[in-house]
Amino acid sequence: MLNQQEVNAEEENLRCQVNALTAEHRKAYYREFKQKVKDPDTYAALNWFFIVGLHHFYLEKWGRGLLNILLIIIGVILLFTPVFWGGIVMILIVAAEELWSLFRSQVIVKDWNNQLSEEILKKYR
Repeated sequence: MLNQQEVNAEEENLRCQVNALTAEHRKAYYREFKQKVKDPDTYAALNWFFIVGLHHFYLEKWGRGLLNILLIIIGVILLFTPVFWGGIVMILIVAAEELWSLFRSQVIVKDWNNQLSEEILKKYR
């Protein structure tokens, strides 16, 4: 599980590494980072309005997004079968997990952006 303090410390460490780059490399780093950085509010909005996992696609977590969609579809299908309660339970489990992600959206996206920063930094060190 992501720890807010560790993610913040990693962000500060990466910021120091970026500041240590040459002016030319720092400019190139920021240009690339600005194009790819993700916004926690967009992630949270996608999570809040679309429980089907679109926020996972926003962070390029294709497998997790597809799994959410699949589980919701199966849950909805089960609502129209004798296993009605199984569908409700499946949808509630996905909803609970998504609610947890909603409350942790800031740290989740900050961690994603830290990983992006690290990847871009490798090009300019």
